[in-house]
Amino acid sequence: MGGQLLVMLLVALAISQGLSLFVFSDERDRAVRAALGYEAAGRAANVARLLDEAPATLRPNIVEAASSPLVRFWVDAVPEVDHASHSDPAVTGRLRDVLGDPDREILLEVHDRSSDLPGVDEVPPGMRRMHAAMLAERTGPLELAMSIRLTSGEWLNVRSMFHRPVGQWLPADIAALAIAAILVSLVAALTAVRVVRPMRALAVAAERAGRGEDQPQLPESGPSEVQETIRAFNLMQARLRRFVGDRTRMLAALGHDLRSPLTAMRLRLELIDEGEDRDRLMAMVDEMQMMAEATLAFARGDAESEATVEVDLPKMLRDLATSSDHASLIELDETLPSVVVRVRPVALRRALRNLIDNALRYGGRAEVSLERHEGDAIVAISDRGPGLPQDRLEAVFEPFHRLEASRSRETGGSGLGLSIARTILRAHGGDVTLENRDGGGLTATARLPA
Repeated sequence: MGGQLLVMLLVALAISQGLSLFVFSDERDRAVRAALGYEAAGRAANVARLLDEAPATLRPNIVEAASSPLVRFWVDAVPEVDHASHSDPAVTGRLRDVLGDPDREILLEVHDRSSDLPGVDEVPPGMRRMHAAMLAERTGPLELAMSIRLTSGEWLNVRSMFHRPVGQWLPADIAALAIAAILVSLVAALTAVRVVRPMRALAVAAERAGRGEDQPQLPESGPSEVQETIRAFNLMQARLRRFVGDRTRMLAALGHDLRSPLTAMRLRLELIDEGEDRDRLMAMVDEMQMMAEATLAFARGDAESEATVEVDLPKMLRDLATSSDHASLIELDETLPSVVVRVRPVALRRALRNLIDNALRYGGRAEVSLERHEGDAIVAISDRGPGLPQDRLEAVFEPFHRLEASRSRETGGSGLGLSIARTILRAHGGDVTLENRDGGGLTATARLPA
C-alpha cells in the first residue's frame, strides 16, 4: 500500500509538472516571439523613417547598412507581403507608433521556416553560431516579413529571421521538481507508516487468531477508519473468546455433572439380580458413561491454553508412527519433505492420532504421507477399508455420529474422534476432509498453513 501510494503521488506530480511546463513554455514562447516581433518592427520603422527623410541617392546606402545575414531590407515598387489579413495588430500598431503615422499602410506575416531554412554565406561569427544552431537542431526558426509603404509610394520590404524559443527544463524547474518529489515522498512515507503499520498489525493478529492463538488487544492507532476497524476486531475477538469459553464451560459442566447420576445408577444396578434387563440397563449406563467421559475430555481439550510453537511436522509424524501400539500397521512415506508449522503441538498430535487411529480401526492399516501445496502442509492418511457412502463423508464429522449404532469400544469409539480432529485443525487455520480411494478405502486429508 505504501509503495503504491508513493508511485501514484509521484506519477501525479510528474503529470502536473509536465502540463505546467507545457503551459508555461508556450506562454514564454509567445512572450519571446512578441518581444522579437516588437524589436524587428521598431527597427523596420526606424529604417522606414530614414528612407522617408533621406535623399533618394542615400537610400541604397541606408538599406545596405541596415541589412544583416538574418535581417534583410530592400526597396521595391511592389510589396513583398500581399496578405493583409495576416497582419498582427500588435506589431503593426508598434510600427505606426514609431512612424508617427496611424494611417500608414503596412502588411505583415510570419512564416515557419523549419523545413526550408535558407543558407547564408559569409555569416558573421555571432550570427553564424545562431544559424548553425538552427540548421543542426531544427528548432523551428520563424521568418517575419513586412512591407511598409514609403512616402514616395515605394515599399520597404523586410525579412527577419529569429530563433523560436523551445520548451526546456531550466535549472529552477529541475530544482522545483526535485523538491516537490522529495516532499511528496516524505508525505507518502509518513502516510504509509500511519496507515500501513496498524493495518499490517491487524492482518498479523487476524491470521494468528485464525490459527487459534490468544491475541492481546491491539492498540487503536492510525486514521479514524483504521481505528474503527481495529476496535471492531478487538470487540469481535473478545466476543469469540467469551463464546468459546461459555461453550467449553457448559460442556465441561455437563460431562462432570453426568458422572454422579451415572455412578449412582451403576451402583443400584449392581444390587439388582442378574438377568437380561439388568445387562441391557448396564450396557446403556456404560454407553452413557463413555459419552460423558468423551464429552468431558473434549471440553477439557478445548479449555487447555497451549502456546503455539514451531514444530517439525515430519518428525511429529514419525514420533506418532513409532509410539503407536500398532506401529507395524502404520506405513509412513520415507520421502517426507521438510515442513515447519506453527501450531499447538499437543492438540495437533491428538488430531493426527485420531485420524491414524480411525484408519487403523476401519481399514486395518494406515498409510501416511506429507507434501507441500500452495503454501500449505498436506497430510494424507489412507486406509483400504470399506470406505463411506458419498452422502456420509461430511456427516461423520458431527459429534457422536457413527456408522454403526453400538458405540462399543470393540467396534468403534464414541463418535468424537473425527469431530475433535476437525475442530483442532480448523482452530489452526486448516481443515480435514474425507474422500473415497480408487480401488476401495478412505483418505483423510489434513491441511495446515505452513
